[in-house]
Amino acid sequence: MRGLDRVTANEADVREWFCREVLPFEAALLRYIRHNSRTSEDGPDLVHDVYEMVIAGARNGIPLNTKAYVFTVARNMLINRAKRQRIVSIELVADLETLPEQDRAFDAVRQLDARDALRQVQAGLERLSPRVREIVKLRKIYGLDVVETSARLGISKDAVNHQLSTGMKALADFMLGGSGKAVRKRYDRRARKEGEV
Repeated sequence: MRGLDRVTANEADVREWFCREVLPFEAALLRYIRHNSRTSEDGPDLVHDVYEMVIAGARNGIPLNTKAYVFTVARNMLINRAKRQRIVSIELVADLETLPEQDRAFDAVRQLDARDALRQVQAGLERLSPRVREIVKLRKIYGLDVVETSARLGISKDAVNHQLSTGMKALADFMLGGSGKAVRKRYDRRARKEGEV
């Protein structure tokens, strides 16, 4: 696929590309996911899941057409999620148990990689403020929805979504080799007005 051709890159390039080219699509991506998902409340969570997959894929090479890549990842994630929500047949489970030994060895390598990633996520969580860390844990680890999280912590749903977004951006930064601190962009009103002239 022409739009998904890739250019090899290091972690710094991936981080810069993510901030420069992926994050501007956040609002459009959230609208796309809410429009195509059964539960619109999970939108922010799904956006962050897409970010995780986009970052992981970009480590193998930065795509030349970022928008096509991000929305293709989102589409595939929604399709896979819909498939997982269906009942798994007993025959499929039986087939999985008869995997050849080489496939099981490959799974062992994947498990080791997953454990390393988990250790890195735990280290990133420790860098978050206590409130943001608690929200990330409740939403991403324990699976509570926005309403349950806001009720448990006594804060608004908007506060939950905002702090979850802040925490996930900080985690993504840490996973990409950064400091793990979420940096909010500040816009200079004078520069914006000059740009409009």
